[in-house]
Amino acid sequence: MDFFLTAKIERLLIIFSICIVFTPSSKANEKPNIIFIMSDDHTAQAVGAYATLLKSIDPTPNIDRLAREGICFDNAFCTNGICTPSRACIITGQYNHNNGVFDLGGRIETSNQTLPKLMREAGYQTAMIGKWHLKAEPNFDYYKVLPGQGSYFDTVFRIQGSKPWPKNTVQYTGSHSSDVITDATLDWLKTERNENQPFFLCHQYKAPHDFFENHPRYDDYLEDVQIPEPDSLWHKSDTWGSLATRGFKDELTAHIGTSIGRRNPRRSYAVDLPKHFPDEFKWDANNSNLSDAEIKHLSYQAYLKKYLRCVKGVDDNLKRLFDYLIAENLFDNTLIIYTGDQGFWLGEKDYQDKRWAYDPSQRMPLILRYPKKIPAGRRSDALVENVDFPALILDYAGVKPPASMQGESFRKMCEGEDEPEDWKKAVYYRYWMHMAHHDNPGEMAIRTKTHKLIYFYGCDYQGKNQTPPAWELYDLSADPEELNNLYGRPEHVELQEDLKKKLKELRLEIGDDGTHHPACEKVVQEFWDYSEADRTKAIQISTDFRKRRETELTK
Repeated sequence: MDFFLTAKIERLLIIFSICIVFTPSSKANEKPNIIFIMSDDHTAQAVGAYATLLKSIDPTPNIDRLAREGICFDNAFCTNGICTPSRACIITGQYNHNNGVFDLGGRIETSNQTLPKLMREAGYQTAMIGKWHLKAEPNFDYYKVLPGQGSYFDTVFRIQGSKPWPKNTVQYTGSHSSDVITDATLDWLKTERNENQPFFLCHQYKAPHDFFENHPRYDDYLEDVQIPEPDSLWHKSDTWGSLATRGFKDELTAHIGTSIGRRNPRRSYAVDLPKHFPDEFKWDANNSNLSDAEIKHLSYQAYLKKYLRCVKGVDDNLKRLFDYLIAENLFDNTLIIYTGDQGFWLGEKDYQDKRWAYDPSQRMPLILRYPKKIPAGRRSDALVENVDFPALILDYAGVKPPASMQGESFRKMCEGEDEPEDWKKAVYYRYWMHMAHHDNPGEMAIRTKTHKLIYFYGCDYQGKNQTPPAWELYDLSADPEELNNLYGRPEHVELQEDLKKKLKELRLEIGDDGTHHPACEKVVQEFWDYSEADRTKAIQISTDFRKRRETELTK
């Protein structure tokens, strides 16, 4: 071979070798960037991809784009419908009785924040921006988080700095939280992101948590629109509910579950909205010239418009984020996950807030987009829980979940495979904050694709402040609004006993074995069989609770 040709080939081989050495790892390039987006209290009913009653209003065209170009899960559920416990499930992959966050007072210590720790070990640059609500310092490479619930306006963040957590703060006077959270994420992507690493970014909004303080630019949005009203806001069948939710001869309807209209004298939007927004809402809920129906209508329309204006603010800000990702050629290389921390009541059954085991508050929106792997326009009815989210994220990062995580990855279903035969057939729910804030009794439930069994055991951690225990059974195929309680009917006894057995087994399987709060568990077991004697005792508890509550209201 010609000497000069040989030398030229050698030089090319050397250059090629150098290129290989200095080219970023192909393994790293295979891992997608991951953005986990969560909005506080954004329920599926207010997402265009899920909405039915509000479909014509649809304030979420940008979230809907994710759905069109990715996959929607129709049966995604939280395991505990309250902010802090839901977030604790996602950061640990554990049910609340195992991660120790039973209620809003819980915290996840920095060392126990399993998901970000494992993502960092997998080679990801990690960031947490927005609502955190887990009290301890976030275990992320970068964080900029709201103190507690945070404020809608003049937003304050806790940040890294020279002082110990949580003393380093920065405030943005004149800001609205949805705008400034998005600003913070864009700033991080522009100035902090390491282009040689995949990133795992948690982008988490305060909105649309109550009370729904939208940016003033949305004050005219929906101003002249009559928001559709759910039929159950006005009418509930006589077969709905139980002693637990209605009391004996309906004596607790004023005291169980906070309301839109005047029903609950302790807390309602009829009273609270004029208090929080006196310049906007001038009605007086105590005005006897306004009927209950008129007050309920006014309150519902005001509530929904404030809520949907906050949702619109989130969606518009997501467009800013998506536009940046597109401009930087990151959009299609990033797994984007959109969800809420639980569902939320939008007037159904004249309820507000969340907490209940019924679907409007148990169901979460869950939408994923990653065109390299996830086919566009798909929907799945597979049962998914928020404890499964971290296992999925770790799967995309190439990490096997540790044994401490109770959730499972559902990546194969995201990418087009049928639901596996051995995938979960039921999900578990438990709400522990008995009669706190929104007058919801302590409850647990099992939900399959077709049925739901709810056990309202009705006591606090110490087994005290009892409300009447009762069971409710719903056929979700025939009765998706959960308005026809089948429990105790002879033709459904076999079904209810089968679901009771499965609920008992599921509790043991996931570790809710009653040892966490023994006094509470004693009440759970006392009324489990729900004999005639149990029901008689529950009736007496109903009357006793009504008397206590009426006495409290007169003080």
